[in-house]
Amino acid sequence: MRIYFLVTGILSILYYMVLVFYSRRLRSTFAVFWVILGGAHLIIGCAPLPVYMYTALCILCAAGWCTFIVIEWLIIRAMLSRCDRKVDHIIILGAQVRGKRITDSLKRRLDKGLEYLRRFPETKAVVSGGRGPGEDITEADAMAEYLIRSGIGPDRVIREARSTSTRENFAYSRKYMDPATSRVGIVTNGFHIFRAEMIAKQEGYRHICRIPATSNPVFQVNYLTREFFAVLYLLIKMYIPGKKRT
Repeated sequence: MRIYFLVTGILSILYYMVLVFYSRRLRSTFAVFWVILGGAHLIIGCAPLPVYMYTALCILCAAGWCTFIVIEWLIIRAMLSRCDRKVDHIIILGAQVRGKRITDSLKRRLDKGLEYLRRFPETKAVVSGGRGPGEDITEADAMAEYLIRSGIGPDRVIREARSTSTRENFAYSRKYMDPATSRVGIVTNGFHIFRAEMIAKQEGYRHICRIPATSNPVFQVNYLTREFFAVLYLLIKMYIPGKKRT
C-alpha cells in the first residue's frame, strides 16, 4: 500500500510539471490539484502509519476508485457519441476568451459547430456566453464573429450574452426556442458533454443531440478528473432531498 501512495504521488507531481511546461503557467485550469494530490500521497507514503490506518486508507481508496471509474465511464461514453441527424438549433457553450482572443477549447467548440452548420444549412446556432474576468468582449460576440468570418450567415447566429455558467447557458437560451419541442444540439468539448446534457434536461430540454468537440490531449486527464468532481457534485445535489439546484 505504501508503494501505491508513493507511485501515485510521484506521477501526480510529474503530470503537474508537464502541464506547467506545456502551458507556461503555474496555475492553469485545475492543475494545482495535482500538486495537492501528489503531496498528500507522498506524505502518506512516507509517514510511519500503523497497519490499521493503511488498511482503512486502502478501503477508502478502493471506494474512491470505484466511484471514479463509474462516473468516468459515463463521461467517456458521452464523449464518443455523435449527432447525425438535423436539429433546429445548436447551442455552442462559451469558454474563456483572453482579451478578444479565442482560446483553444473554445475554438474546438466553434470548429465543431461550423462542421455541423455547414452540413445542415437550415440549422441555427445560439452562441452562449457572457463576459468574465480578463475578457474584453462577451464570449457570445467572440463566437459570433468567428462563425460569421468563417462563412455562416449572420441570420443563422443568435447571440446569448448574459450567461456565466453552464446552467445559465441553457436557462437564457430558452427564449430562442421551445426546449420542450425543439430539437437541440449541444456543442461543447467532449469531457463536458455528459454534464452539459444533464443540466440541459434539468432546464427542460427534451430533444437533445450531443455534438462533442475535441480537447487538448495534454490536458485530457486533467479535464476528465476535474469533470469527475463536477459530475459527482451535480449527482449529489440531484439526489439529496431538500437540496436546491444552482
